Amino acid sequence: MYGGDEVSAIVIDLGSHTCKAGYAGEDAPKAVFPSAVGSVDEMEVDNPDNPEDNSGSAPDLKSKGKRKLYVGSQALGFRRDHMEVISPIRDGTVVDWDIVENIWDHAFRECLLIDPKEHPMLLAEPCSNTQQQREKAAEIMFEKYQVPALFLAKNAVLTSFASGRATSLVVDSGGGLTTVAPVHDGYVLQKAVCTSPIGGGILTDCLIKSLEQKGITIKPRYSFKRKEIRPGEFQTVDLDFPDTTESYKLYCQRAIASDIKECVSRAPDTPYDDSSYSNIPTTSYELPDGQTIEVGADRFKIPDILFNPSLVQTIPGMESFAETAASLRGLPQMVIDSINKCDVDIRRELFSSILLAGGTSSMQQLKERLEKDLLEESPQAARVKVLASGNATERRFSVWIGGSILASLGSFQQMWFSKSEYEEHGASYVQRKCP
Repeated sequence: MYGGDEVSAIVIDLGSHTCKAGYAGEDAPKAVFPSAVGSVDEMEVDNPDNPEDNSGSAPDLKSKGKRKLYVGSQALGFRRDHMEVISPIRDGTVVDWDIVENIWDHAFRECLLIDPKEHPMLLAEPCSNTQQQREKAAEIMFEKYQVPALFLAKNAVLTSFASGRATSLVVDSGGGLTTVAPVHDGYVLQKAVCTSPIGGGILTDCLIKSLEQKGITIKPRYSFKRKEIRPGEFQTVDLDFPDTTESYKLYCQRAIASDIKECVSRAPDTPYDDSSYSNIPTTSYELPDGQTIEVGADRFKIPDILFNPSLVQTIPGMESFAETAASLRGLPQMVIDSINKCDVDIRRELFSSILLAGGTSSMQQLKERLEKDLLEESPQAARVKVLASGNATERRFSVWIGGSILASLGSFQQMWFSKSEYEEHGASYVQRKCP
C-alpha cells in the first residue's frame, strides 16, 4: 500500500503542552516544541506613530488574518512587544484550528524538512475527541497538505502499544489534563474513561502562587541581564520592557517554575498535611537571576494535589480553580472508578497492568504512591501493579513512541485511510477507518 522502506510515515502527537513529531520507526521524536504560540496583532505594529486613531478602532480590527504567529521554542524564547502567548488546545481538545495548522507547518517545513504530500500521517488524538474534531483534522490533512494517507489513533492505545500490551489501564498525566482510560485488545473502552483538569500546568501555577506567598517572585529571563563585576561574581541589572504582555510574562515564569517542579518535587508517601511536613528539610534551587531559593513543604504539597485535589483551596491566589477542585477526584479514585465501569471479566487484568504516561507522571515517587494508595482501596483479590518505563523520556513520549511502533508495523499498512477513500467517501469515513 503506502509502506515500504523508502517512505516512512510521520507521527505527530499534539499535546496540550508540547507537540511531538518525527518519523515512524525511530525511538524518539525528532521535533519537540511548545504547543503554545506567540501572536502579535499586526494592527498594533503597523501603526506605531499615531496611537490615537489606533486605540479607538482596535477591537473591530482584530480579525483572524491580521495576526502574525510565532511557533517553536526559538521564536517563543525571543521577547517581542505586544506578543500574546496563546494555546490552540483547551481541556485536551482543539479550539483554534488556525494555530494547529501553523504548528503542523512548523513541524513539516522547519523541523522535519519534509513535503507532507509524500508521507502518510499518523496523528495521536485524545480519547475525548468528537467526530467533528476528527473530520476537521482529516479535512485539513487531505485538502491542505494533500497527504497520501492518514490514521487517527487514540493516545491511550498508543501508550499501551509502546509498552507492548494490548490490554491495560492507561493513566496519562500531561500538561493540561489527566486521563484514565482502559484499553482492551487495542480499543479504548470509551464509557469508562475518566478525566480531570489537573495536569502539569495547574501544578506549576500552584507552585508559582505558593512561592509568591513566601515573597519569592520568579523573574522571567528577559527581565534582567547579568553583568560580571569580578571573575565569577555577577550583578543582576533589571531591564524594563513596558510593552511585554501579561501572557508572555506568565509563559516565561511557568517555564522556570516547571523546571523547579521537575527538579525538587516528589510525591509524598502519605497524604500531605501541614503539621507533619512543616519541619521537613528544604532543597535549594538557583533561579536564573542568581538568587537561591529554599523549597520546603511545597515539594510534597504540589504533587499531592494529584492525589487530593482539594489541597488547591489552601493555596492563595488559586481561588478561581478551587471551586472546581472541590468536586474532583484524586488519581487513585479515578483509577478505581474507571476499572469499576469496565466489564467484570477484565478488571483483574487492568489492575495488574496500570501504565503511567505523560510528562507529569515522571514525578519522583508517583508510581510508588499510586500503587500504595490503590492497594489500600482495591478489592483483596486484585493484584495491583503500576508499570512505568524506567526513563522519563519514554514516559513523556510514550504516546509518540507507540505511534512510531504502530505506523511501522507491516500488518498496519492496510489500515491507513487513503486519499482515494477520502475523495470517494468524504471526511466522515474517518469514523469507520479509525475506530
